[in-house]
Amino acid sequence: MNEMEKVENYHATHLNSDATQINSPTHDVDIEKGQFSGSHGTSGSTTPQVAHSATEQNEKENDSDSASSSSQTEDDIGFAPISTHQTQPPHQTRPMSRQSHNTTFSHISRSRSNNGFGVDDLEDEAEKEEEGADAEAAAARSGAGETIKDEEEKRFEVGWEGGDSDPLNPRSMPTWRKWIIIAVLSIGSFAVTHASAIYTATYTQMNAEFHCSRIVATLGLSFFVLGIAMGPFWSPLAEFYGRRPIYICSFAGFLIWLIPSAVAKNIQTMIIARFFQGLAGSAFLSVSGGTVGDLFTREKFQLPMAIFALSPFIGPATGPLVGGLINTFTTWRWTYYFLIIWAGVLLACVVVLVPETYHPVLLKRKAVNLRKTTGDNRYHAPIERTTKSVASTLGNSLLRPFQLLLLEPMCLILDVYSAVLLGVLYLFFGAFPLVFRTNHGFNLWQVGLTFMGLGVSMVLAGCITPVWTRVRNGLAEKRFKKTGIMKGEPEDQLPPVIVGAPLITGGLFMFGFSTYPWVHWIVPIIGSSIFGLGMSFAFTGIFTFLVDAYPRYAASALATNALVRCSFAAAFPLFGIQMYEKLGYQWATALLAFLTLGMMPFPYLFFVFGKRIRARSKFATRS
Repeated sequence: MNEMEKVENYHATHLNSDATQINSPTHDVDIEKGQFSGSHGTSGSTTPQVAHSATEQNEKENDSDSASSSSQTEDDIGFAPISTHQTQPPHQTRPMSRQSHNTTFSHISRSRSNNGFGVDDLEDEAEKEEEGADAEAAAARSGAGETIKDEEEKRFEVGWEGGDSDPLNPRSMPTWRKWIIIAVLSIGSFAVTHASAIYTATYTQMNAEFHCSRIVATLGLSFFVLGIAMGPFWSPLAEFYGRRPIYICSFAGFLIWLIPSAVAKNIQTMIIARFFQGLAGSAFLSVSGGTVGDLFTREKFQLPMAIFALSPFIGPATGPLVGGLINTFTTWRWTYYFLIIWAGVLLACVVVLVPETYHPVLLKRKAVNLRKTTGDNRYHAPIERTTKSVASTLGNSLLRPFQLLLLEPMCLILDVYSAVLLGVLYLFFGAFPLVFRTNHGFNLWQVGLTFMGLGVSMVLAGCITPVWTRVRNGLAEKRFKKTGIMKGEPEDQLPPVIVGAPLITGGLFMFGFSTYPWVHWIVPIIGSSIFGLGMSFAFTGIFTFLVDAYPRYAASALATNALVRCSFAAAFPLFGIQMYEKLGYQWATALLAFLTLGMMPFPYLFFVFGKRIRARSKFATRS
């Protein structure tokens, strides 16, 4: 056999092996590396080289580890470093100007978020297996010629030059610029949720002008929160158009819908405008968390995500204070003038300071530029090869959350638990003025100050986040000593909920039975702070557990949670005042405490028996 025949046989053997490995359905989820892999595209390089058999064996072993991994903490959410594995045949070299590192489309995570957690829904396993089988069958039929054609296509798949160090990669930005982006987005998320609660300070003046009852005015709060509930269902649009257009359009819509509230002549206009404010702002909330993963590597991800995740929860706690100050010293319409000015400045900051950071869209732009500069139309980005439509993606984002809610008991119970907690928080917007005005004679802005106990406790909970990371690591090490396998389980995310549950119930009982005129006003505030601390722990644990337990449907799991949470938050204020007036301040709060007491055992039960429950689940990870 001459030298040319040897080279041809070598290529046919190894390229077929690579194609089979690439199309294997075992390329599923690499949780430990923070990578979500699917069948959207294939992994390749524009600088091909033939891998040796030892390297291929290592890659297969890594893929096997990837498919079996199921542990994902909040640190894992977002983008992992873009793969830059290169191959190059010995007989061919390419000019540097035409080279591009490979990027598997599945490694470019399509992040969606709500309240700061950016996650993806992965492809259905059945779809993956079917596509993998089809690919293998096609390869068998077509032979080496088709395989070489596929390798040719992979050669021109555009990726990041040098991984995260590519100047076009958002992760290569200077640190100061990254933090400016995080600051703008965090303040924007804070502003949206702040607007939900600041409205409660306008009741007295607005009701007198519009001649409406308190319960009708409360609909403005409820409809705003219902609008926020729709946010996760808009986030798939970022997969097609990028994050920046969503930011600009949503915040512009938020700003526009504030204007009718400022000039409203009747309560009907106010209620309708409030709904669309929440709807527009929710799109901003649902997409912005993924930007943190766009900008920071896994090692530096925790601090910016902790800050960002905290901002939408602090917003409701500060709203009554700012609204109280405005409505004490001027008219209620200045509440909306203030929000319009704030939203206008933030919109300008988003336009000027927040660039596009969504990796697939940036790679598409890079591919377009390469096609223009080189005249070679074979260059393409992974996102340009996807066959998903906007309609099908939106359809799945609407259907799957309800499937999880109806078929997954753990998902349902934890969603209801977190919904009760958020419902109680929004019920406090009516209960606090009753308690502190009636018992202690507080004025409007002093009542707003009483919510600072909740705000301080939420900040404290954010500072304690590293403790839960150490707890999870300790559980993984303990499991390693028993099994010899170093990996985490979704149930490792539940200790914050287990600790937070008694704090929630105890804080509510303390608040309820200290609402007597002869008890100092600081005591119920301390009780509300304990409740806020436990609630923050519970939210942190529930969110991360849902992402870990349902990694393939993480975005849908959080969308379900957001829908149930916001529905309860919209409903509770509508009956809160009547309940406190009928049952009394003490027993009305005690009723809420008993609700949380009834749900207290479930986090512990899921911690102990969760793995068995997941083994019977259609949607949860079984490993």
